[in-house]
Amino acid sequence: MRLFFKYIYQFRKAFLFFLIFSLISFGVFELYDTNSEAVIYAFMICAVIGVSVVCVGFLRFRKRCNILKDIYENLPLMTEQLPPPDDTTQKMLCEMILKLQNINQSNLTRINSIRQDNTDYFTVWVHQIKTPIAAMQMILQNEETDMCHELNAELFRIEQYAEMALQYIRLDSSTNDLVIRQYRLDSIIKQAVRRYAPLFIRRKIRLEYEPVSAKVVTDEKWLSFVVEQLLSNAVKYTYSGSVTITYSDNVLSVSDTGIGISSEDLPRIFEKGYTGMSGRTEKKSTGLGLYLCKTVCGKLGHKIYAESEAGKGTVVHVDLTLERLEFE
Repeated sequence: MRLFFKYIYQFRKAFLFFLIFSLISFGVFELYDTNSEAVIYAFMICAVIGVSVVCVGFLRFRKRCNILKDIYENLPLMTEQLPPPDDTTQKMLCEMILKLQNINQSNLTRINSIRQDNTDYFTVWVHQIKTPIAAMQMILQNEETDMCHELNAELFRIEQYAEMALQYIRLDSSTNDLVIRQYRLDSIIKQAVRRYAPLFIRRKIRLEYEPVSAKVVTDEKWLSFVVEQLLSNAVKYTYSGSVTITYSDNVLSVSDTGIGISSEDLPRIFEKGYTGMSGRTEKKSTGLGLYLCKTVCGKLGHKIYAESEAGKGTVVHVDLTLERLEFE
């Protein structure tokens, strides 16, 4: 019924003119004492023809609206199926729509090509940069001086940032190599712990972790990346004390006794590029680590959230309940 009223409103001027002309005709016929029955008969014939035209027009109008609704819901796949135009204005609008679609498609193709070239370049760059990193690490392994330990630590940071860049590229890609199945959580955690063990030893920070026997449905590589990022953040902002990994009720938690996060910064720590007061003070934060963790957890169907207080440490929780996977 709403569609019918919209149709009537669209042709309101035509109906208004019909009413005015009918009143003028009645007035003229009355002035010349024309037989009222003949006038009414003529008016009835015009009314029947008018109603028929309105009904046919409304049916065509409704059909066009349904076609346009289907096209709107399936843009940009069905623009070629636009209904045939009724007049010159509609024809021009259809041509404009098709031309804009062609321009948009051309721009999308060009942007996707540039994006793919950039992705390919940075992917190759990350893989290539790993070769000199590995070579330098092998050279430094034979030395036991304090300077070599410092260089090893800096190389580890470079490798970590390169790996973060690679994961960032993969997340932005249209195809994410997710392998969702059941994994042993303990092996995922231990893999991350082994990688960061030298950094904990060098910083003299105690790592507390009790092995768990739980199995979780996730992607091993991506969840391992999340755990590594959480350990990286924990050890980065903890100067003394400990980092603790716990698991309870399907929630993995990484807590530290570091500098903590202020209440003003806490709601925004998962935003892209947001470093907060701690990051600006320490000059160590890129604002990407937790953002990537949030994005990865979203794609894995997990939740991630944090609790913290300035000067009293931070706890980041990862709810490993598989809720809904994101596919592109």
